[in-house]
Amino acid sequence: MRVMLRAHLDTQVTNDALRSGALLKVMESTMERVKPEAAYFGPSEGGRSCTFVFDMQDSSILPSIAEPLFEELGAKIEIQPVMNREDMQKGLAALQHG
Repeated sequence: MRVMLRAHLDTQVTNDALRSGALLKVMESTMERVKPEAAYFGPSEGGRSCTFVFDMQDSSILPSIAEPLFEELGAKIEIQPVMNREDMQKGLAALQHG
C-alpha cells in the first residue's frame, strides 16, 4: 500500500544531530529502509520536516521506520495511505462499475 510518512523533527534535537552527523545518517538509513518513490525535506510548522512516499508491503516494518525518527530526532510522525493519479482513477472507475 502506498503511504506517506511525514515527520516533524524537534529543532533542538536535530540541531545536535546535524552537528554530530547523525541527522544525515538517520535520513539515509530511513530512505534505504523504505526506498521512497519520493522524498522531500523542508520547513513545516516552524521546524524541520521530511516527507516520504513509499510502498509499505507489511505494517510490521513500521517500528523499524518510526523508532529511529522518534529516538534520534525527537520526531512527531504521521503515516497515512495515499494515492497517485493512476490509483485515484482506478478507484473512481471501480465506483462507477460497482
